[in-house]
Amino acid sequence: MIGIWHAFAETPRWKLKLQVKVSKKAAYSVDIAMEPLPLSIRMENVTVEGNTVRGTGSAFWKPDEKAEAELKFEQSSFSGRLYIPLFGELQLQGKEGRGPFLSEALMEQIKPYRSGKVVQRTDEQIQAAVEELLSRMSIADKVGQMCQCMASNFSFGGAVATDPPEKLIAEGRAGSVLGAFDINRVFELQKIAVEQSPLGIPLLFNGDIIHGAQTIFPVPLAWSCSWDMEAIREACAIAAKEASASGLMYNHGPMIDITRDPRWGRVVEGAGEDPYLGSLIAKAQVEGFQGSSLLHEETMIACLKHFIGYGAAEGGRDYNTVDLSEGILRNVYLPPFQAGIEAGAGSVMNAFNIYQGVPVAASAELLKGLLRDELGFDGILISDYGAVDEIVQHGYAKDAKEAARLAVNASMDMEMVTRAFDSIPELLHEGKLTEAQLDEAVRRIVTYKYKTGLMDDPFRYIRPEKEREYHFSADHLQSSLELARKSIVLLKNDGVLPLARNAGKIALIGPFADSKDLLGPWQFSRYGHETVTLYEGLQAKGFTEDRLLYAAGCGVNSALEGGIKAAVEQAKQAELVVLALGEGSEMSGEAASRMSLELPAVQRELAEAVISAGKPVVLVLTSGRPLVLDWFERHANAIVETWFLGSQAGHAIADVLLGQYNPSGRLTMSFPAQTGQVPVYYNQFRTGRPQTAANASEKYISKYLDGPNEPLYPFGYGLSYTSFEYSGLSLDQNQIKPGETLRASVTVKNAGTQTGEETVQLYIQDVYGSIVRPVKELKGFAKAVLEAGESRQIVFEISSSDLAFWTPAGGYVTEPGDFRVMIGSNSRDVQTASFELIQP
Repeated sequence: MIGIWHAFAETPRWKLKLQVKVSKKAAYSVDIAMEPLPLSIRMENVTVEGNTVRGTGSAFWKPDEKAEAELKFEQSSFSGRLYIPLFGELQLQGKEGRGPFLSEALMEQIKPYRSGKVVQRTDEQIQAAVEELLSRMSIADKVGQMCQCMASNFSFGGAVATDPPEKLIAEGRAGSVLGAFDINRVFELQKIAVEQSPLGIPLLFNGDIIHGAQTIFPVPLAWSCSWDMEAIREACAIAAKEASASGLMYNHGPMIDITRDPRWGRVVEGAGEDPYLGSLIAKAQVEGFQGSSLLHEETMIACLKHFIGYGAAEGGRDYNTVDLSEGILRNVYLPPFQAGIEAGAGSVMNAFNIYQGVPVAASAELLKGLLRDELGFDGILISDYGAVDEIVQHGYAKDAKEAARLAVNASMDMEMVTRAFDSIPELLHEGKLTEAQLDEAVRRIVTYKYKTGLMDDPFRYIRPEKEREYHFSADHLQSSLELARKSIVLLKNDGVLPLARNAGKIALIGPFADSKDLLGPWQFSRYGHETVTLYEGLQAKGFTEDRLLYAAGCGVNSALEGGIKAAVEQAKQAELVVLALGEGSEMSGEAASRMSLELPAVQRELAEAVISAGKPVVLVLTSGRPLVLDWFERHANAIVETWFLGSQAGHAIADVLLGQYNPSGRLTMSFPAQTGQVPVYYNQFRTGRPQTAANASEKYISKYLDGPNEPLYPFGYGLSYTSFEYSGLSLDQNQIKPGETLRASVTVKNAGTQTGEETVQLYIQDVYGSIVRPVKELKGFAKAVLEAGESRQIVFEISSSDLAFWTPAGGYVTEPGDFRVMIGSNSRDVQTASFELIQP
């Protein structure tokens, strides 16, 4: 019975394919996934009698209701029953193996609908075609293009009172669809649009493809720690390849908000705290999703979100108030959006927050003035889920009708899911909006329907044959594994790592020791049951059951009867303990803010008990944000931050633990020493009374009474199994003029005993200026793979453009004055030299 099995089931609404994975380590486990819905269940209480397996488990969408299974296995088939809270009791008859794709029946059916005749048009030809279509559109047709509906009653937020999608689409009242997880559903709805709507305009199908479609990659905060733009670009290209095969062509990503407060759950979706690195990653993601041309059917429209300032929510509480100066907005939060727009992103999504007292969704200053007029963005501006309605909730509009007027005046093109835009005809009649405003919005939307080839071949993205080829393919899994390895950050190591392959018994303890909850939030894979656990990763490296002692010890947030006692017993029998702790994926992401950055109390209790056994302990941490690790820094022998690494997580972690991959990840968010420090970030201002080594004992300086100012682990930090030494920082000149270039060089030596990769980081400080400048800012980095004992000179070129910043008085300027160059292995440990920018 060990292995993967499949069965089909019918419900009044869905035809389901179920995959059942039966595993045995210390005990049996059963994981069940469903197609076409991205839902999975792990049976937690499994018993086996002969060839019959029984189990119960929780479904994440209804955690208070139990799923139940009773399955009887024969040589190559199985039968039984499965109760799922969403569907009730299903009777199953199944076979061994993954089985055919549910969409295979569509392969022949779709062929007559795909014309394959996509026209390569110039911008002028697209514009002419759009104008011709506009001339035939009624007001109702235009409003319909500006409205989006859900594919079903599945909701990403609050319930929306609206007509069924079939009715909206047939009547031409929706121009795009969100949340069509099923390629058959895409076909069904696109067919209605083309055959029944007044003008037959095809639909855009939107989805949140944040870090993978079916093959899941590390969460964006994790992959940012790779500092590897090409690997990130490839991950996004693969995600687009898989998603577009299922009919999706418009991504609600990437999220490029700068994030300084780890209490905010959405830090998991971004690239961390630095605007320079965040800009490079924004560019890489846009290029990955959109490829060289949106006319290629394996690409997706990239949507930059959330414009702007969403990452600065007060108290780290999602959807909360944001209060930013224009200087912080432009110097910190804007650069990734500038980079994404320059890379050609086809869409931008507004932020939920207010700016200067105005909800962003209604802010003509930000959306029309800054985004469109100043930055030159001419793509589709889409509201976030419910953001137009929320203009009323913010207290900035009387009702949904007034909210719609404000949003359209701010140049909003498309309302996501809610129906405030239904009031546009009335607003036109009252003279509060003009048809010209609608024409501008519809031009932008329909332009992208031409750019993606939809207007020529509405069914071109519906490719079930490519689903079978691409989804969870071996090549895509290998790419996920490689990026997962690069994303792991070694935070502490007293020499206990890497583990020897011939080491004795290892106790693998903790709620993440054999958990498949390693994909993280914002993923909709139907292959969650095949996620490689840490136990499976070590098992694949040759650790047999007698050498790999296992105990969960506790749940993520709950105690297990006798769990800690069993874990301590396993620890006592082992030479070393791998303690796998962390956050569940539901603890990160949207609407997952936390007051405390500590691990749940039950996990701390487990850790204290296990460490008291006196064996060396390696903490392997699964999380979607920086956590407070001060206690573990003092008590664990090694700490490995693995984040949520995706489909191949267990293999990647095992590779690092055993030294088959030398960890090279570097933090993109600072880890606070205590929660009370946050927000804590490297590029802060000095203040008028900065703390220094010389004045640390004085009272009237900027410091805490009960802890340090500095983070436990700073931005850019990360260890290796080798060591690197920096020496000889020099500048080729100590003065430059605008337009000239300065060369800064440093020698980096691998002083250890094995090959390793170092990320050499360049920071610059503007010592004084017309406004106060940060203590340092990342302006470049270089990745160097060095053999043991090898030295290499690393050279950076610094131009006057690297010194520019925004000021209230002068806009973007480069000011003469003194500068410091800092180069090192992280934002804290640097060598320093100085130069001057002089007037010509």
